[in-house]
Amino acid sequence: MMTPDFLSASLPLLAPEMILAVGSMALLMLGVFIGEGSSRLVAMLSVVLLVFAGFWLVLGTPDGVGFGGSFISDAFAKFMKVLVLIGSAVAIVISRGAAGGDRLDRFEFPVLVVLATVGMMLMVSAGDLIALYLGLELSSLALYVLAAFNRDSERSTEAGLKYFVLGALSSGMLLYGASLIYGFTGQIGFAEIARAMTAEGRSVGLVVGLVFVLAGLAFKISAVPFHMWTPDVYEGSPTPVTALFAAGPKVAAMALLTRFTVQGFAPLTADWQQVIIFISIASMGFGAFAAIGQKNIKRLMAYSSIGHMGYALVGLAAADAAGVRGVLIYMATYVAMTAGTFAVILAMRRKGGQVEDIYQLSGLSQTNPMMALGLTVLMLSLAGLPPLVGFIGKYYVFMAAVGAGLVPLAVIGVIASTIGLFYYLRVVKVMWFDAPAEGFLPMTIELRAVLAVAALFVFPVYLFVGPSLLAAAEAAAATFF
Repeated sequence: MMTPDFLSASLPLLAPEMILAVGSMALLMLGVFIGEGSSRLVAMLSVVLLVFAGFWLVLGTPDGVGFGGSFISDAFAKFMKVLVLIGSAVAIVISRGAAGGDRLDRFEFPVLVVLATVGMMLMVSAGDLIALYLGLELSSLALYVLAAFNRDSERSTEAGLKYFVLGALSSGMLLYGASLIYGFTGQIGFAEIARAMTAEGRSVGLVVGLVFVLAGLAFKISAVPFHMWTPDVYEGSPTPVTALFAAGPKVAAMALLTRFTVQGFAPLTADWQQVIIFISIASMGFGAFAAIGQKNIKRLMAYSSIGHMGYALVGLAAADAAGVRGVLIYMATYVAMTAGTFAVILAMRRKGGQVEDIYQLSGLSQTNPMMALGLTVLMLSLAGLPPLVGFIGKYYVFMAAVGAGLVPLAVIGVIASTIGLFYYLRVVKVMWFDAPAEGFLPMTIELRAVLAVAALFVFPVYLFVGPSLLAAAEAAAATFF
């Protein structure tokens, strides 16, 4: 039974999530009372709400464990939650730059994004199996609707259906694994599970449960072999929704995967490390080769995201503080690069509507030099070329793997990254060396702002990397008892 003292100690930890939950309900009622003309106002207030929750998270939320260990607020959670909030805010901002496309000019869209954000933040702070599932399902239910938000589009409806069916399958696998873990340990809290395993030792049933939970979480980050939904959902969903899929949910799932393995299954590190190494290698390799033949830029980014999750998992495979720091740095750089890239993709619009073929970027350097320059910087950063932040992220995860004795894994990562240069440089070649195609409509102010901030973040690394490295090191230290 929850006493007043119990609640008074726990509720301050949950304040950012409560702000977003209550705020989303208020925005929903505002949209209903005002009507369809409220979409712009609700979108603006949603961004303000996300920013306010972010400031409260950083400045007003204490560290601690609440609700009997179900909710954890620490430096690691705050770091990843900030990335989730940034990804969600960017999705709403660029949706306003969609020029009425994809039927996103509705007040329900930003409300659903905020509700999904609440679930993602709960995932990041989950301290037991029940909180893990509640956060995951809260975010997933909103994301299913967002994928199919454009009801007049057959592709969008198909994307939502595929994501829902495969998401339900992954949730079932995760639940089955969680039930096995509870059955063999008698505990649901990550810390208690670790202590039970230390006292009772390893069992086959427990390892099977671990593998099923890892499979469910691997689906959420679209790691191979649980990636099958990613290209079709990325291509079919409205572009701002695809941008959200590529950032927020992946950050939340990676944070949950990191906390679940490092804290909950530290006694079985040798077991889960093998699984992480396998899906890391498979994701890096598949992402590198499968993207080569892609002509649709959203599908290209889907396969690119699969590869990038593989690189991030290299850091997790190290299973130490340096590896977790590498994961944090990599996810921060990934969010920035992805946000800017999708702002450009959304700006690929002519009078006839949005285009997605890579070769429609032909000669962009002549028709829109600033847009071409911004996308070039982002492509080179995604490729991992120095001195851009994409190189910094890969450097830290690869060095963590080397420090943990996983030299072959780091070498495979470097090889996959080299192969991936082809499809990123192909986009650059099309923009700068091909004959100009018809120019795009002028970028809206929202898209220009997102592209400018992203390009500034990835280019002058000396301005941003120092504070990010310090914050990541502190956050990584918080994941180890």
